[in-house]
Amino acid sequence: MAIHPIEFRYGTPEMKKVWDAENKLQKMLDVEAAIAEAEANLGIIPEYAAEEIKRKAKTKFVKLERVKQIEKETKHDIAALIKALAEQCEGDAGEYIHFGATSNDIIDTTNSLLFKESIKILKDKIIRLIKILLKLADENKKRVCIGRTHGQHALPTTYGMKFALWADEMHRNLERLKSAERRLCVGMVTGAVGTTAALGEDGLKVHLKVSKLLGLEPALISNQVIQRDNHAEFIMVLANIATTLDKIALEIRNLQRTEIMEVCEKFDPEKQVGSSTMPHKMNPITAERICGLARVIRSHVITALENNLLWHERDLTNSSPERIIFPEACILTDYILHLTINLIENLVFFDENIEKNLKLTNGLIMAERLMAELAKRGMGRQTAYKIVRECAIKASQERVPLIKVAGEKSEIMEYLNREELKNIMNPHTYIGSAIKIVENVLKKSREWF
Repeated sequence: MAIHPIEFRYGTPEMKKVWDAENKLQKMLDVEAAIAEAEANLGIIPEYAAEEIKRKAKTKFVKLERVKQIEKETKHDIAALIKALAEQCEGDAGEYIHFGATSNDIIDTTNSLLFKESIKILKDKIIRLIKILLKLADENKKRVCIGRTHGQHALPTTYGMKFALWADEMHRNLERLKSAERRLCVGMVTGAVGTTAALGEDGLKVHLKVSKLLGLEPALISNQVIQRDNHAEFIMVLANIATTLDKIALEIRNLQRTEIMEVCEKFDPEKQVGSSTMPHKMNPITAERICGLARVIRSHVITALENNLLWHERDLTNSSPERIIFPEACILTDYILHLTINLIENLVFFDENIEKNLKLTNGLIMAERLMAELAKRGMGRQTAYKIVRECAIKASQERVPLIKVAGEKSEIMEYLNREELKNIMNPHTYIGSAIKIVENVLKKSREWF
């Protein structure tokens, strides 16, 4: 019986496969096999035993159902794993499984392997999203629209600026993910309190060799666990990624509001239903799902930070929450990346509304430019600000174009003629270095991948 929405509603097949119980079991078996191989190479256990352990350390032989059955009796997942693997080994090879190791050597190193697979999927999607945003930035670098601060019309900007800004932020998220991966994806076979005592003078050699066999960097120092600041950092990076996606989706939701409607997510009128009672509704459900799930991902940050607060060389309070937050954070972050890619790739523009909104204030958004031009032509800046502000207030109260009020102001027309005033009030020519800024981002992005 499916209970969690990840089981039937959220997530991509590729990321769910990483965190599937079968894959996790195989990764645990891989770690046990690597320990046996490393110890055989160092003469700690017999070569034949290591070969048999490696041969049988496959879910083809060690069945998930059997491991679960044993765990019901032992109340210990790694003890169940060891027994299930030993049952499949011929001769006395099973006696050498897990020699000198502790449970968390298996659990933490397994998690590192799962994180490594997850991060590869995440990186691929982030790069794809960045490339889509860069393409849109290039295509829309001259598409002038109104910029809003505090929810109010401010100055003209371009859609290219929006997309380039998001691409740059997603690139920073990519770099954070790569940086966190180096500290997170490490191997550990250091025993009960991190001293490798059970393996004597060969302990560190086993630790190093197992990590190498598994393609991981060895942890420099640990106690019974890889320290959880690494895991907290990873969850925080995922939360940061989710928040950027939340930001993108929130902006699209706002721009899709009926009274704005500059862009909207794709809606299939032949099949899609917006409301069970209002036939006209076409809701931004994809963007809203991104924003909603981002909250869940962010909520895991506090738990991840608290998991670093373990008693002495370690207690078990981190274990139960990690079984939830690790797969959830990875699966949901990957899923909303997938949703954002689809959202951005299929974005619909309404140029008539973009232009309408640009002119909505009857030219009030050009007040800054008018003030600046007057100052450049000899009027004091503070005086220019005062006069233009008076004009803007009058234009707003009387609901007439700013150009009309300004044209009737003798103090202003001493410095400008009618044609100059008309040119100054054109929002399409007041985007500063916006095009160049976007082009700089596009140029810099060639070094990103």
